[in-house]
Amino acid sequence: MNIKKILTLMCGGLLLLSLSACRGDVPANPPDAASNENITFVLSRRDEWLSALVDAASGAASEIGVNLRVVDCQYDNAKAVQYAKAAREAGEQVIILNLTDVHQAGPMIEAAGDMKVVLVNTPPDDMNRLNRNVVFVGSDESVAGRFQGEALAAYFKARSPDAERVSVRYLLFNGILGQPSTSNRTAAALQALEENGVTATEAADPMPADYDRVKAMNMMEALLVSPPEYDCVISNNDAMALGAIDALENAGLDPSEKPIVGIDCTADGAAAVADGRMLMTVYQNADGQGKSAVQAAVNLLRDLPMDTETGYQAAPDNPYVLYVPFEPVNADNVEQYR
Repeated sequence: MNIKKILTLMCGGLLLLSLSACRGDVPANPPDAASNENITFVLSRRDEWLSALVDAASGAASEIGVNLRVVDCQYDNAKAVQYAKAAREAGEQVIILNLTDVHQAGPMIEAAGDMKVVLVNTPPDDMNRLNRNVVFVGSDESVAGRFQGEALAAYFKARSPDAERVSVRYLLFNGILGQPSTSNRTAAALQALEENGVTATEAADPMPADYDRVKAMNMMEALLVSPPEYDCVISNNDAMALGAIDALENAGLDPSEKPIVGIDCTADGAAAVADGRMLMTVYQNADGQGKSAVQAAVNLLRDLPMDTETGYQAAPDNPYVLYVPFEPVNADNVEQYR
């Protein structure tokens, strides 16, 4: 190995360590001296669901016997690019990326250079970016929204069994605008309502609460100052649904009087379904996505099909996509998810 290459690797390693130190990031599992397979996992941000994803990835890495370092860019794409470049310059051969922005997929893949890339949870803006060296592990977001719409349709149709169609007014809490998880979940929920005999109209403008519980609570509290007539609440995730519930309870209102639906089946979301404050949620398998992302990264390193040993199969229409199924959760089955 020539001096220039040695210096490049040393600089890359020092940059990765310095970035980690300034953010307080640590290896997700202690380095294994017997393993020379090192993976950096660039996380967009920390929340309850993504933390569960990281825990699953860490456990999978320990079980497989590879070294995993998780770095949190705290929703700063410039930092995400730095982390990717640092991993590349440190000589790593594969990286796991949880995108801060779907429209930054191109720059992030470019920053990864010759490394193989596993995109997890958040897909790229253009699925044509995927190939044998760049793959996606996540879930089909439209399925989650469809489960929400079907549950709401069943709820309202049961209350008007003789009506050919039912009309309802909904409040909508959107996640991060521009992300496929936001647009696909919303569109699928509304489409499922329409297809199941429910005409749904907005009771107020959609509230973009960025998947954040406190933001949703504040927006709902503002709305309740002069509340519109509404029949249900559709939320792109559990955190925002719970924020709406917090606001209702703070105002002395019973959240169970009108159906509220979420997605993720977090611990608090499942508890709200169990006690009747939420009609339903949709289980998004953080464990499955986290473990599969690490396994897919190892598979790319070892020149194996991406779905090998993941427990799931690549999408039939795209061998570079692995979908971990969503599962609907309601009062009848919620105890299975707690």
